Amino acid sequence: MAAKGFIKLLEIAERSKQRAIGLPADGQAVEYWSGVGFTLNGRNYLAAMGEVSEVLAVPRYTHVPGVKPWMKGIANVRGRLLPITDLLTYFNGSSTLQEHRRRLVVIDQAEVFAGLVVDEVLGMQHFPVQDYVAEVPDVPAELHPFVQGAFRRGDIYWAVFSLSRLVGDPHFQQAANA
Repeated sequence: MAAKGFIKLLEIAERSKQRAIGLPADGQAVEYWSGVGFTLNGRNYLAAMGEVSEVLAVPRYTHVPGVKPWMKGIANVRGRLLPITDLLTYFNGSSTLQEHRRRLVVIDQAEVFAGLVVDEVLGMQHFPVQDYVAEVPDVPAELHPFVQGAFRRGDIYWAVFSLSRLVGDPHFQQAANA
């Protein structure tokens, strides 16, 4: 009796294989890397999906005295106090966009709840992993410690920006003026 059941399972498996035509064979499937795209000074960046909690319009915030210029202030977001950092100002730059046109990338990891103002958010981006390159041309020197390679789409490089490295950086954690 057990042999008949086993033979039946083999028949079902064979029919399944025959009907699976059109699915990629082993080695043909393309693996993708996904991230949230954003821009700073006209350059495209990516943050890993697991590092971004949400994306918001820049909320109303309260300025905090005695902090570095890149710390814009504190906002109440759904009952939680969210420190807001202007990412371009942090890297000694400035945006030409009006603040109401810019966006906020929110990080909510372990002990860190922070909002980073970027020029614009380009939504979810998906890249075949074989399009990854370790060397990224024309990345500003200040950003080098936080960039981990890039994905290339045509002639455009999308630098992978590590939000985890940024929030772990001692300079980022010291927003108070000394």
